[in-house]
Order: sequence, then C-alpha cells, then structure tokens
Amino acid sequence: MGRRLIAELVRRGISVKALVRSGSKRKLPSGCAAVTGDALDKNSFASQIAPADTFVQLVGVTHPNPSKKNEFQAVDLGSAKAAIEAAREAGIKHFVYVSVAQPAPVMKYYIEVRAKAEAMLRETGMNATILRPWYVLGPGRRWPIFLKPMYWLMEQIPSTRESARRLGLVTIDQMVGALARAVENPPRGVRIVSVPEIRGESVSLS
Repeated sequence: MGRRLIAELVRRGISVKALVRSGSKRKLPSGCAAVTGDALDKNSFASQIAPADTFVQLVGVTHPNPSKKNEFQAVDLGSAKAAIEAAREAGIKHFVYVSVAQPAPVMKYYIEVRAKAEAMLRETGMNATILRPWYVLGPGRRWPIFLKPMYWLMEQIPSTRESARRLGLVTIDQMVGALARAVENPPRGVRIVSVPEIRGESVSLS
C-alpha cells in the first residue's frame, strides 16, 4: 500500500519523504525522498521529519491473524508509538493513521492494539485522520471477494446492515484514494473514516 500511495501522492504533486530500512531505497517509487531508519525507533528518523505538514503511518504486521498477538504489540503498537511521538516532537500538523474497523467479533488483540494507538494519537492533540478498514482486497488478498453475496444479503437486513457496512470489504485502490484525500484535506480535530467513507461516501467527524 505504501508504494502505491507514494506514487499517487507524487502524481498529485505532493512532496513525499518515505521511511525505509537500510538497503531498501531502491524499492521506493521515483519522485520521493528516502529517510533511512527503524520504524520502531523514533530516534532513528525523528530528526528527518521536518519540514512536513502530514505524517502517514502505515507500518504493521502483514496478514494479521489471532496467533500474532505478540507481533501486534511489538510492531503495530511499537511503530505507532514511535511515529506519534516523533511527529508530535517535529511539530506535524496532521497525522494519518490506518487503524481497523471496530467493534468486531474477531481479531480481539489486533483491534485492542489499534485502539490503543488511536488513544495515544488523540492524547497528543494533533489533528488526525483515522481510517478504519476491515479487510483490504489486493494482490494475494482476494479470497474474501467470494463473501460479497453474503455481505450484500446482510446489508439488506436491518438487524445486520450496520455491521455489514462497518466490516465491509474495500479495495487497495479505494484505500489509496482515501489516504490521498486525507492528506489533501486535513481536518481540524480528529476525523474517523470508516468503510463506507473509504469507498467514497461522505466523511464523518468526531
């Protein structure tokens, strides 16, 4: 998602700096500047953030599942804490964070960690956009497309409609579009972007 977002932001004429591990600069799309550092160690990249208006946090465990509880704590929460603290210290005006749809009947520890990161972000007082997808369809992540008929049916039933929409599927292109819109339209306060909004519908404020 990161490389797609970088390419889209550059296409829109936005200056981008991207945090990468040592030796990974070649993986970045053209048109952006590389910041070499460790996403879990704010001191490795904090001094290279400014000047910037928006910080986008995308770091997290790939293919999350309930067995990765310890990884969620170490990687998802650890990287969020480092990024939030570094952005605050650098005077960033707008923080964009990809969280997860909640509440949900599964993935308890994953949701718990993302909710903790949201709370940390709110406590800083920074303007923030928090995106809450449930499952993002993309390369290697397409099997849930077979659930679309079930989602459609649940959206027709009043008692399950809200859950079906909150926990709906979004595509990687929809996510990139929502992230780019967030960067271009910073809120005052904290904005929550849920699945319907990620798909392109109206955005709610909280």
